[in-house]
This record gives sequence, C-alpha cells and structure tokens, in this order.
Amino acid sequence: MPRKRKSKRFQAVKAVKELARERVGRPPTEKIVVEKKKKPEKYKQTLGKVLGDLE
Repeated sequence: MPRKRKSKRFQAVKAVKELARERVGRPPTEKIVVEKKKKPEKYKQTLGKVLGDLE
C-alpha cells in the first residue's frame, strides 16, 4: 500500500499572491536588457581624446 503524501503547510505569501493573480491578473513578463552588463566609463574623456575622435 503506498504511503500518503504529506500535506503542505499553509503559506500566507502564496495565498495572497494567488488571490492577487485572480483579481488583478498576472504581472507583465520581464524584458531582457542586453546592455545591463556593460559598465559605464569610469572617467570622463580628456579634451585631447575628444578632439582626436573628431578628426
């Protein structure tokens, strides 16, 4: 005879989220941002580099 499955404990967070999904609807899916990993430049460019790039 197979064993009975142990009943899961009540978790208020899950219950609240289920009710919110029924009433409001599911949240929109997230968009993947590719540029998020790129770090901004640490220092501003010098005047010489800016003028050199223009040429």
